[in-house]
Amino acid sequence: MSAATAPAPASILVVLGGLPGVGKSTVAHALLALWPAVYLRIDTIEQALRDSGVLMAGEVGAAGYRVAYALARTQLAQGLPVLADCVNPLPVTREAWRTVASDTRVPLLGVEVICSNAAEHQRRVETRAMEVPGLLAPTWQAVLQHDYLRRNDERLVLDTASMDAEQAAARLLVEVQQQLQRNSVGS
Repeated sequence: MSAATAPAPASILVVLGGLPGVGKSTVAHALLALWPAVYLRIDTIEQALRDSGVLMAGEVGAAGYRVAYALARTQLAQGLPVLADCVNPLPVTREAWRTVASDTRVPLLGVEVICSNAAEHQRRVETRAMEVPGLLAPTWQAVLQHDYLRRNDERLVLDTASMDAEQAAARLLVEVQQQLQRNSVGS
């Protein structure tokens, strides 16, 4: 089958959340190698907003998330799957992603990426190279003080202390496929 005749991937919104340094982007890249999707990384959006020079004192606030919600809506409305990579720290951000999925009538797969080994998490934060030009890596102290409220919503939890990125991506891909199957049966 040629690319022109290949079926389009089914539309779904997958939101990877978790503290900085837990491995969200690494898992995202591993997943994207297996599953084509529109990739929305909040770090990239927020840094572009900072680089634009139109923000007061470089404060991004909710703007990066608002841009991501709008981009996700557009892509989902076109029938494309979307993978969002963000901290997703608060109930308001989590609810906004649910609203995007609901408004576009696509399934939502919420994922929380954690690193249960604190020493490993700290090592990752302190040694990571930033892929986004101009983005400053957070300090370990900043990660510990991050405004990240405990989650009690339905979600898939991936612990990168007990699996590598490829294993996490494979597990996530199974969930995506199951979610899409459930959605097609319910349609």
